Amino acid sequence: MQTFAFQIGPMYYNGIYHLFYQYNPKGAVWGNIVWAHSVSKDLINWEALDPAIYPSKPFDINGCWSGSATVLPGNKPIILYTGIDSEERQIQNYAVPKNVSDPYLREWVKPDNNPLVVPGNGMNASAFRDPTTAWWGKDGHWRIVVGSRRKHRGMAYLYRSRDFVRWTKAQHPLHSSANTGMWECPDFYPVSLHGQDGLDTSVIGQNVKHVLKVSLDLTRFEYYTVGTYLPDKDRYLPDNTSVDGWGGLRYDYGNFYASKTFFDPSKNRRILWGWANESDTPANDVEKGWAGIQTIPRTVVLDTSRKQLVQWPIQELENLRSQNVQMSNQRLEKGEHVEIKGITAAQADVDVTFSFASLDKAESFDPSWVNAQDLCAQKGSKVEGGVGPFGLLTLASENLEEYTPVFFRVFKSLNKHVVLMCSDARSSSLKDGLYTPSFAGFVDVDLSNRKLSLRSLIDHSVVESFGGGGKTCITSRVYPTLAVFDDAHLFAFNNGTETVTVENLNAWSMNRPQMN
Repeated sequence: MQTFAFQIGPMYYNGIYHLFYQYNPKGAVWGNIVWAHSVSKDLINWEALDPAIYPSKPFDINGCWSGSATVLPGNKPIILYTGIDSEERQIQNYAVPKNVSDPYLREWVKPDNNPLVVPGNGMNASAFRDPTTAWWGKDGHWRIVVGSRRKHRGMAYLYRSRDFVRWTKAQHPLHSSANTGMWECPDFYPVSLHGQDGLDTSVIGQNVKHVLKVSLDLTRFEYYTVGTYLPDKDRYLPDNTSVDGWGGLRYDYGNFYASKTFFDPSKNRRILWGWANESDTPANDVEKGWAGIQTIPRTVVLDTSRKQLVQWPIQELENLRSQNVQMSNQRLEKGEHVEIKGITAAQADVDVTFSFASLDKAESFDPSWVNAQDLCAQKGSKVEGGVGPFGLLTLASENLEEYTPVFFRVFKSLNKHVVLMCSDARSSSLKDGLYTPSFAGFVDVDLSNRKLSLRSLIDHSVVESFGGGGKTCITSRVYPTLAVFDDAHLFAFNNGTETVTVENLNAWSMNRPQMN
């Protein structure tokens, strides 16, 4: 069966993880969208169920689009979603389980008092979608945000309700930002100032910051800010530590969109999921019969600097590890690359720490280099530098006709060092007609110990990389023709004049999970 899918609503309920996702049961292209439903006990092995929601009523007859899931008091799950009604308006609806005693919540009912929220006068009815997980305030009101735009201004409209049925639009949006375009898939949640635990979406207090994430329809990237939520005014104020707009912080600087977090009460953690779209053509997708994958779930915590988030693959992923190889104190002179043998390089988990004796050879950083992706394209993995480029050559063919390098390059500015992290797909495939960008981001990391860590999850057509302990993350979709299955290779490399040492490397072959 041909499918097109991306994620919309994760939820943990009575020991089961639920993933609801936008899905086309009739083809590997956009259209005929329903809410598909899969369940898991460990976030790694998944079983597909029948779709939870599909167009069937006047309030969603032209589509059941993105939304979220909330568990109400009394352990009652509820879905909020955007329906396209018979007038082609985007409106917000809800659905509830037909039988809450069914552990898998297989069937969902859409009550006839839908819709709950409709666009008001002066609002753009074709740009009003993706309700968030709800949070509860001490004043007894539930709150949700709906993404929208007003001309070129991105909008996070706020709605309140006492009973989760009758919703009233707040006078002011929770937040908005000029010249950002449509805000899709907004996500708003608290993060703890102390420790690694995640927080329930309704937690408010002095010991938390809040995160607002939006997906930008115009750029197909996402950005987030860390800031302060003022519950008495129902306003969100981003801190001034990062840009509130296109140039802001991203969860991921690669193929990563329409992401969503949820609170996992079983392990007190907040988990982030993103959708990695394809980089080949729709015709290729139709030929292979599917399009779009979920990235590995990640835990999300606030960095100790309180300026950004840190992400890391969930611990359950390690249950798929099998054959292990290690490397330590391996020196890499300029121009050297060494193969990591003994694992299945097409499906691997690689965790490595690089070190270097000195930063004296770091190149000068030009303050005009504000766009990391452009800088990576200019200073690729083959362009000799001082400290770097060094890193991994993933999904590489034996003679390097194809490879996807994930690497660092260190620069020196006036009073600090600047670390560039790249995942460069430009040499990833001999196949024509692919989208092969040089994805990149800067890593805000302390280099006083002269070390940099990198973890890459490699899975045939996807490379998810976590730099600096998860401070900067990049997902690349690549389609090698030679470096496939047993013909894929993995190398560590250095093309900088400063000698780099693979201080410690652990790599594992990864077993295949149960997938739908």
